[in-house]
Amino acid sequence: MPDTILWLRRDLRLADHPALVAAHEAASGGSVLPLFVLDPSLWASAGPARRAWLTASLSSLSEQYDGALVIRHGSPAQVLPRLAREVGAASVHISAESTPFGRRRDERVREALGREDVALEAAGTPYAVGPGTLTTGGGTPYQVFTPFARAWRAHGWPRPAAVPADLRWVRRVDSEDLPEVGDGVPDLPAAGEPAALERWHAFLDEGIEDYAERRDRPDLAGTSMLSASLKYGEVHPRTLLADLSALPHPRAKGPTTFATELAWREFYADVLWHRPDSAWGDLKQELRGMAYDDPADHPGLLEAWQEGRTGFPFVDAGMRQLLAEGWVHNRVRMIVASFLVKDLHIWWPHGARHFLRHLRDGDIASNNHGWQWAAGTGTDASPYFRIFNPVTQGRRFDPAGDYVRRYVPELAHLAGAAAHEPWKAPDGYAHGYPEPIVDHAHEREVALERYAAAKG
Repeated sequence: MPDTILWLRRDLRLADHPALVAAHEAASGGSVLPLFVLDPSLWASAGPARRAWLTASLSSLSEQYDGALVIRHGSPAQVLPRLAREVGAASVHISAESTPFGRRRDERVREALGREDVALEAAGTPYAVGPGTLTTGGGTPYQVFTPFARAWRAHGWPRPAAVPADLRWVRRVDSEDLPEVGDGVPDLPAAGEPAALERWHAFLDEGIEDYAERRDRPDLAGTSMLSASLKYGEVHPRTLLADLSALPHPRAKGPTTFATELAWREFYADVLWHRPDSAWGDLKQELRGMAYDDPADHPGLLEAWQEGRTGFPFVDAGMRQLLAEGWVHNRVRMIVASFLVKDLHIWWPHGARHFLRHLRDGDIASNNHGWQWAAGTGTDASPYFRIFNPVTQGRRFDPAGDYVRRYVPELAHLAGAAAHEPWKAPDGYAHGYPEPIVDHAHEREVALERYAAAKG
């Protein structure tokens, strides 16, 4: 019987895997070859955290697939046809891609396979509702989250797909080694499907009830820590939603809020599907004339932000957490983004690129549209004139200063909320913490003036 190829990308799991099911069914008694193609261009653009997470996830997946996972290096448009000939596969199966890069890549692979009379078949996506599925009553894409979320919930999603009972793997193909990750790898939790499911079940037992109240507190362990697992498809959001619906009180505040956060992820993917230009350009046309400062004209400001040396403790704690762990709490992501755009007047792509370089969960739809939300040039809910005060935000969401002291040791001697305002303490700068690089109140007025000029 003909074997099939399962080409893995953002679906590094065994459970709830429609493309795996489709590959198994197409084999009709034959075997499935699970393949991951390490594209040198993507590897080069990834920072140490993403490289380390990917390699650890692939190692875990190899165990899940009983050692059958094959790694090949190169351009997918060259690797896939060659491997299809090698194993005599009649079809290659994938989870449908939605990013601009992924869609272009898949079209190139489809054309290359077509010349070999091999079909590229897509089943499922990395989302509960595939991007591009939902439209308004007028047939247009959603541009506002709340109506999208209502439509998303009303549309629903299938139950998780079962693992085929009689699944057989191709065993006769050699695999290449995973590359060395390199230096500068931050401390990372365990990657892979088993670790993701263990975290998820622990969160259901211990965190979901208080999620709505604790999720904005970076000083507390109030989130699921599943963002990287979702990015690499170690767990499917449909699996999470099914588990939420099975809870004794699925409509309680905690489960409902968590499902809404999943909806935000799907909203941003849908926006990018319809507006691929928004990956690196402002979604709001009317603010494309906003005046920003060139970092080259203000030496040191961008670097101070990147390294956590702005003199604003809550901002610096977040930027240092990014470098230390390859992750930043979502509330803090908003604060540091607002600071770069509206206090330093630097266009958001400079920050988005830095985040994608260092985040272990770096996803272009969520990251770049989250940046635009904070910058006020993207989707609804955060207009440009909403400018976060990093001090008041810190005092509100890190009231005892624990988060700041965790990542900014120069302020460890300041007790409680005093860590957010070292300039008020006689010994605030005793251990080398820098003074603020800008006056927030002044830069806020500058940002509002530029906004008024852009609006005309």
